[in-house]
Amino acid sequence: MTTLSARPGKQKIIVLAGPTGVGKTELSLGIAEKFKAEIISMDSMQIYKYMDIGTAKPTQAERSRICHHLVDYVEPDEDYHVSRFVQDARAAIIDINSRGHIPMLVGGTGLYMRGLLNGVFELPDVPAQVREQVRADLKEQGNAMLFQELSRCDPQAASRIHQNDSQRLARGIEIFRTTGIPWTEHLNSQPKKSAEYDVLKIGLHRDRGELYQRINTRVDMMIGQGLLAEVEHLLAQGFGPELGSMQSIGYRHMVNYIQKEWSWQEAVTLLARDTRHYAKRQLTWFGHDNAMHWFHPDDQQSIEELLGKEGF
Repeated sequence: MTTLSARPGKQKIIVLAGPTGVGKTELSLGIAEKFKAEIISMDSMQIYKYMDIGTAKPTQAERSRICHHLVDYVEPDEDYHVSRFVQDARAAIIDINSRGHIPMLVGGTGLYMRGLLNGVFELPDVPAQVREQVRADLKEQGNAMLFQELSRCDPQAASRIHQNDSQRLARGIEIFRTTGIPWTEHLNSQPKKSAEYDVLKIGLHRDRGELYQRINTRVDMMIGQGLLAEVEHLLAQGFGPELGSMQSIGYRHMVNYIQKEWSWQEAVTLLARDTRHYAKRQLTWFGHDNAMHWFHPDDQQSIEELLGKEGF
């Protein structure tokens, strides 16, 4: 097989994307082994240390099979955003290429993929008083009220943001209050940069009922593996529930149980429901990408044939 460094032209990379629970991890390991690839995590939660169970992070055994980048990378209280991901992913791509291996991005965070491949959205300057007012409104009125505001001024943004994602919810409100223009409109008006990489995008899908059953089973597994204890340990280490990382799916559900906001049954039921809703939003995001080649995760042979045909 020709090494990556010997190929002329743009850097070739593979993207393996899909919703949570679809089966990206095991498939990515098999492909990486066959095509001499290294994996760059394209997951906004697996980036954090100590958050293993709730993020379905690759195990140490899985990481020993294939070199992974941007997993267990930052502390849970660090502000990690798409601009930093793009910088770190580019550095990882250069590092992987130096060994003659193929960079393969694996995950379900569409914003990270778009930032790396299409350029980072330049956020309009938000005056300090607007930012402070939005933070005050969040604290006084709660996420539900501001989510209603976002749904009115930018329904497309509201469709891809969870009500409890305080960071992105605040950003959407800040942008509209500052400019009078929805965040989505700003995104769509950004000039597309010329393609930096030669990218093959592979999307994974399953029948909706099958996917949702896998998600329900995964939630049960996470509970059995000790998700509650993991969250209790994070809180004991001083990582408070107000952090963006602790507001994510799974972690906020356990926090709400610990703080007696929800019963145990409510926490588990809502965790499964919110994970299914998140998977639906991911499918909608990736479904709009016309460059995506879609496969069932069990169809590894067809995926490998496509990779071979594309020169990997």
